[in-house]
Amino acid sequence: MQSFDLIIIGSGPGGYVAAIRAAQLGKKVALVEKENLGGVCLNWGCIPTKALLRSAEIYHLMHRLEDFGLGAKDVTFDLKKIVARSRAVATQLSQGIAHLLKKNKVTVIKGHGKLLGQKKVQVGDETLTAPHIILATGARPRILAGLEPDGKFVWTSKEAMIPEEFPKKLLIVGSGAIGMEFASFYNTFGSDVTVVELQPRILPVEDEEISALARKAFEKKGMKILTGSTVKTLEKGSKTVKAIIETAGKTHEITVDRVIVAIGIQANTETLGLENTKIKVEKGHIKVNPWSETDEPGVYAIGDLTGAPWLAHKASHEGIICVEKIAGLKGLHPLLPQNIPGCTYSLPQIASVGLTEASAKAKGLKIRVGSFPYKGNGKAIALGEDDGLIKTIFDANTGELLGAHMIGAEVTELIQGYTLAKTLETTEVELMHTVFPHPTLSEMMHEATLAAFDRVIHF
Repeated sequence: MQSFDLIIIGSGPGGYVAAIRAAQLGKKVALVEKENLGGVCLNWGCIPTKALLRSAEIYHLMHRLEDFGLGAKDVTFDLKKIVARSRAVATQLSQGIAHLLKKNKVTVIKGHGKLLGQKKVQVGDETLTAPHIILATGARPRILAGLEPDGKFVWTSKEAMIPEEFPKKLLIVGSGAIGMEFASFYNTFGSDVTVVELQPRILPVEDEEISALARKAFEKKGMKILTGSTVKTLEKGSKTVKAIIETAGKTHEITVDRVIVAIGIQANTETLGLENTKIKVEKGHIKVNPWSETDEPGVYAIGDLTGAPWLAHKASHEGIICVEKIAGLKGLHPLLPQNIPGCTYSLPQIASVGLTEASAKAKGLKIRVGSFPYKGNGKAIALGEDDGLIKTIFDANTGELLGAHMIGAEVTELIQGYTLAKTLETTEVELMHTVFPHPTLSEMMHEATLAAFDRVIHF
């Protein structure tokens, strides 16, 4: 039996970050992982999908070369090389995590971790013990009856990242971040993409105005988007799939080469030995308090296991807070969900933090809303990326920044400015008095603040 100060089950963005931080604080740490270091995010999610989307972005720009006074002949793509680059990026980063864990003297144990109770974890034939155990096993794609993936015709996000053949016609079920990122990737390379969404609008967690602009942009690129719709059945043929889709009580069918199911995720709570503990599972997720503590003393849960938002950076930050609380550090603050940014790396990009306009009104808040279009920004025009919008929401009484919502080029980078502002509890006064460099896209963040208070300059 090996003894540690802390055992972490799962090496995704929550688990490995927590392990490194615990080691920095002088803890003897064991990190248990049954597959690849870095978890789904690094190996089959966040990172490799961005590598794929980078190829799509470059391909998109190459078809606009004349706009920039340039020219090229016979612009083509090689699907196998695009996928190979994506896999190489994932492998490189997984190896980098192995190096970081070794550097910080974290003991990595290969295998499936299971709670035995009494502060013990079983990994194969070995038993580990520690006064503190963190569960960070993440989640997997959610599956609905009738839409079960088979790896050939019906894909999850994993199969969608490593296609052997390019689908000429593609159906995507679900219009969240994952669905729309794959829609962008395949649409850019010429696939005839249809997106089906149960909710009345795509990207349903985003601000309604941004969602509407996104739909307009995607449809302009040739995507077919069916909202308020469901896929009733899938009938697989020898080479294609026939989908029966219902919209407003009426059904119709389409035939496609492949289907991607992107309808959310399901927490990996099974086979963890939760029955040997007092841990409670509610609505498929482990119940925790603001410090990630479960109902079992000494056992914690972070990341996708604990519910929305299902984001890698949320898991990492929870892991750090959890470990620092275990170590007894003072002056800590629980993670505030309203300060967690969300990003969709589609073409165009979408990013947000905080309350939407609708949610702020639903809370009964008196608000001021400002927006600024990309077409009013010099850098955006120079880049040839003048489609987009930045929107801000402030408390009309206190001036507190309540939320920010963006669509357009590089908004996944820009959003962090507003995220920092929210963490610092910034008001419109500080943002107005902040000097933004010129010419940059970030100037629109300033203008969107000014617009909320009737002081916009450049539009």
